[in-house]
Amino acid sequence: MSAIRPFTVEVKAEDVQDLKTRLAATRWPDAETPNDWSQGAPLAYIQEVVNYWLNDYDHQRLATRLNAFDNFLTEIQGLDVHFLHVKSSNPNAKPLIMTHGWPGSVVEFLQVIGPLTEPQNHGGNAEDAFHLVLPSLPGYGFSGKPTTTGWGIEKIADAWAELMARLGYEKYFAQGGDWGSVVTSAIARQDAEHCLGIHLNMVVVPPDATAEDLTDLEKSALAGWQFYQEWDSGYSKQQATRPQTLGYGLVDSPSGQAAWIIEKFYTWTDCDGHPENAISRDEMLDDIMVYWLNAAGASSARLYWQSFGGSSDTTPITVPMGATIFPKEIFRTSKRFAAQLYKNIVHWTVQEKGGHFAAFEQPSVFVDEVRTCFRALR
Repeated sequence: MSAIRPFTVEVKAEDVQDLKTRLAATRWPDAETPNDWSQGAPLAYIQEVVNYWLNDYDHQRLATRLNAFDNFLTEIQGLDVHFLHVKSSNPNAKPLIMTHGWPGSVVEFLQVIGPLTEPQNHGGNAEDAFHLVLPSLPGYGFSGKPTTTGWGIEKIADAWAELMARLGYEKYFAQGGDWGSVVTSAIARQDAEHCLGIHLNMVVVPPDATAEDLTDLEKSALAGWQFYQEWDSGYSKQQATRPQTLGYGLVDSPSGQAAWIIEKFYTWTDCDGHPENAISRDEMLDDIMVYWLNAAGASSARLYWQSFGGSSDTTPITVPMGATIFPKEIFRTSKRFAAQLYKNIVHWTVQEKGGHFAAFEQPSVFVDEVRTCFRALR
């Protein structure tokens, strides 16, 4: 069994200086022609963020925030996996592994760690406590980068099951959004013996356009799927087909990496026209720093190449499942269509506010939903 090694996030002075040099030397494109985000992230806003990143952002902020918790590395199937492991002081706490997606990272979860591990200190009940395991996806964050093909969703799910077993958790819960939703569903399918239940904040089961009596939510969800295909999936097509080509620009240019991610913070959050209405500038830059410091522009994109185009597993999932549907989520669905795949839905709510980055945007709602979903399964 591979050892679990303590890990400290370090932002080196030479890396900060290199970043500043590159930011200061950014070669800008001309401005977009419409006065909106329809051609992508606007020049004036990205220049504003880059100037802040260069001159005002605390470049040690990410390390300070992550190192406030216990970080570890362990080798699984030949690859180093980085994860936060935050144990609760409550004796009846249950293990919960939570998985991020793209363009997210473990930074998404920093606001909810305290309430989930020590609920009694955050207006909750000690009986709802969790021991949290927060891994960085392969090729993302401070995890290793696969050097061969094969690290798709199913293999990641197996690795996460192995990680939980290695930590001594015979039974556990799992949660995820974006790629984390797909990984979490694969865990439920592949490790049902040990996974007690799952919670998703993105359910990838489209409504059936030919079904009768479509509800307003289902009609809206179908419109959202269509908008994504027509206007919002270019990043996905590029990452799924030519991640290496894309990587040269993202790994070389911090302003390019920032714009590539910020555009999604605008499009996928419930931000009322400005991403900072949903997620603070510092928090967005914390997440972008994870990609920049680890030169993860290509390695993170390869998950799309590895996972798209093949036949996805549609085997029904019988592990208890809960979901929280946010109005600005990329992919939304209704309970009746989700039930075609998830055969044991124990919790389902539709929220009035929030988007794709649930723990980032609506941390208190996210915490309450996770607690409520798993309360009856303990």
